[in-house]
Amino acid sequence: MSCNRHKIHFLRELIPSFECVPGCHDCCGPVTTSAEEMARLPRKTPAEQEVALEHLNCVHLGPDGCTVYEERPMICRLFGTTPRMACPRGRGPEQPIDPAAEHLVHSYIASTRQVLV
Repeated sequence: MSCNRHKIHFLRELIPSFECVPGCHDCCGPVTTSAEEMARLPRKTPAEQEVALEHLNCVHLGPDGCTVYEERPMICRLFGTTPRMACPRGRGPEQPIDPAAEHLVHSYIASTRQVLV
């Protein structure tokens, strides 16, 4: 397992989880993610990516919400866990992410080459 995979696993564990509204995609849109995280997601065709971007959607957004929810990138996992990225429907974990953990996640994102999802 690569160093980045260990970091990704470690950082994902720091992000609290919560139940989204089923089928909701209010916080979904095109995002960037590390190449390492992108490699865990199914490949989409250039045509699928173009259509998603035309509608300002994530290419992995399906009719019932996120089709890669279990493997979604860290930036997606942060939505709803911090006041800076609040859930538009008021959902979130009982305890928001620890500010130090949030800083670690943002630092990792800033330090890696990002690709558009």
